[in-house]
Amino acid sequence: MTAPRLIEARGLTVRRGAATVLDGVDFRIAAGEIVTVVGPNGSGKSTLLRALLGIQPLAAGSVTRRPGLRVGYVPQKLAVDRTMPLTARRLLSLPRRLSATQTAAALARVGLPAGVADRQVADLSGGQLQRVLLARALAGGPEILVLDEPTQGLDQTGKAAFYRLIEDIRRETGCAVLMVSHELHVVMAASDRVVCLNGHVCCEGAPQVVSAAPEYRALFGPGTQGSLALYRHVHDHAHDDAHDHAHGPAQDRPRRAEADGGSGCAAAGARTDA
Repeated sequence: MTAPRLIEARGLTVRRGAATVLDGVDFRIAAGEIVTVVGPNGSGKSTLLRALLGIQPLAAGSVTRRPGLRVGYVPQKLAVDRTMPLTARRLLSLPRRLSATQTAAALARVGLPAGVADRQVADLSGGQLQRVLLARALAGGPEILVLDEPTQGLDQTGKAAFYRLIEDIRRETGCAVLMVSHELHVVMAASDRVVCLNGHVCCEGAPQVVSAAPEYRALFGPGTQGSLALYRHVHDHAHDDAHDHAHGPAQDRPRRAEADGGSGCAAAGARTDA
């Protein structure tokens, strides 16, 4: 039985002035699915999330969300003025107040001790803050978690731990996860499907994570020097030099091998992402 679709976009197009940020994007995410959106800087990843959530106006196309869909959102970063008194407890109670018992349970769910509740948000480490934001997102019992580069600023150990936590949450709650990331060598182990974005959907398919690989491999062009592409897909066209994909050899996933569902599309120039 096919899982019901929670969010679906058809021909999604976003423009800022004369610049086209996203052009004709088709996208879907079903209940219980983990989808990771990857792409170079300026590819429109964060804009896509905002458009899917109804925050970003569309120039063309449509977005359909399941009626009454409960969404938990973890932003890319949260800038907090160090002079502003805001405890983790207060943050967790926005917009719906949590009791002391609920607060302790929410923190425990993301691996934090109850004492974190009384600490100032500005004094939390990057990893602690991301877990508090995740606890807040989970407090409403979401059907889908939306994570915008949630591990930005964390070290490799922190990133790996955060993504294992996300996988555990999906397994235990059944919620879908829509995540933007460029750290393919960590993320792919938990993802069901990968969408490569570069102003349009460049390609998408099920990932095949390698069991052993070099630390980094460029994903989009020679200038990125960032992430290792750990999934195999097939292009039906050639990319231009600026956005050509460099792919490492794909091997079977340690726990399950997945057949590729990749697809290709025409290459496009870089757009500006907010």
